[in-house]
Amino acid sequence: MNFPTMEMDSMRLGTIAAAGALLIATAGTARAQREVTRADVVAVALARGPRIVFARADSTAAHAGLSIASQFENPIFGLSYSKSVPQQHFALDVPLDYPWLRKARVGAAASGLGAARYRFDFERAAVTFEADTAYTNALAAAKRAEFSRGTARYADSVLTLARLRRDAGDGSELDLQLASVSLGQIANAAARDSLDAITAVLAVQALMGLPSDALSLVLADTLEAGGIPTDMIAGTQLLVAAAEEELKQADQALTLEKRLLFAAPSLTVGWEQRDPTGAESGTLPTVGIALPLPLFNQNRGTILLAQSQRDRAEAALALARLEGAQQAARARRALALARDRLARSERLVAAANLVAQLSLIAYREGASALPNVLEAQRIAREALSQYVDDVAAARNAAGIVRLLTLTVHRNDQ
Repeated sequence: MNFPTMEMDSMRLGTIAAAGALLIATAGTARAQREVTRADVVAVALARGPRIVFARADSTAAHAGLSIASQFENPIFGLSYSKSVPQQHFALDVPLDYPWLRKARVGAAASGLGAARYRFDFERAAVTFEADTAYTNALAAAKRAEFSRGTARYADSVLTLARLRRDAGDGSELDLQLASVSLGQIANAAARDSLDAITAVLAVQALMGLPSDALSLVLADTLEAGGIPTDMIAGTQLLVAAAEEELKQADQALTLEKRLLFAAPSLTVGWEQRDPTGAESGTLPTVGIALPLPLFNQNRGTILLAQSQRDRAEAALALARLEGAQQAARARRALALARDRLARSERLVAAANLVAQLSLIAYREGASALPNVLEAQRIAREALSQYVDDVAAARNAAGIVRLLTLTVHRNDQ
């Protein structure tokens, strides 16, 4: 089946235009865009990210809890009048705090603050990893779009060569149509990759708290695999340390509830005055003490609740230790695999590009068929795309290892 030349030219121009349509649509706003580095994105995400806001609020609440647990209750001033003499009564009720109750209460709050600090440190690291990964994915998407546009230009040169050979009588109409179909497919892939690149940059903007309806950023850094994380000094993982502090908090809370069987007393001091009969003159001092008696309530319900919370915290600690070790080991294996894949991809890219170039030369000289050129082109395109994916995967895997191996050393606890 033959296509008119004019219709074929329209298809060619349309596919090429489709490959760069999204890029051209955004190029007009390039002046309004500003360059951002990876460090810029991480800094803004740490300042504005919702995860950091939640973690900071939890840390503030833990600080408040320690302040509340450490404070002493205010005394209560009482004033009363009676017809019996003395008629005026003044009293100051001072709550007392047993040292063993105060120690358990403050200890529980201090452990809660320690857990909140460790979780805040982990959230900061998690936000850093999230921003770094988003930036890496955006760079990878931009590089794939760049490679796709280059492949589209390469496919267009193949189509031109196929037309010249057909017009010279050295090629067939079948080759021309095959090259045209290949260009259309590659142009569609290039348009999709361009859209993915824009979407990835918009995701970076969202992490920075910027509007995501139009591009306002340009990525300034280049795509690199990054270094391999070195093993840190032996210590406790942050989430495990947080779980340990939460277990200490639950232990102290249980101890407190058991000791509250005999609640703290209160001391009352004051004076009485005004006896109309004159039998008692002057000011009469008063003193007393109030002792709570566990007659109707022995605090069994709250003790049972505190015991269940302690058991839950103990199970959570065991789970955190198990999952932390498993996730760290899995992350290290994934990093090793990503590094191996990247090394192979680097070798394959050079070989695939060379095969594509040689196949085009061979086709130009009539020593190779067009399907061989298109197949070499497809292999080179897939090799380039795989290389970009492997670079991003290696960097992201290194970031996960860093995140999961963050520790708090024993001498810092």
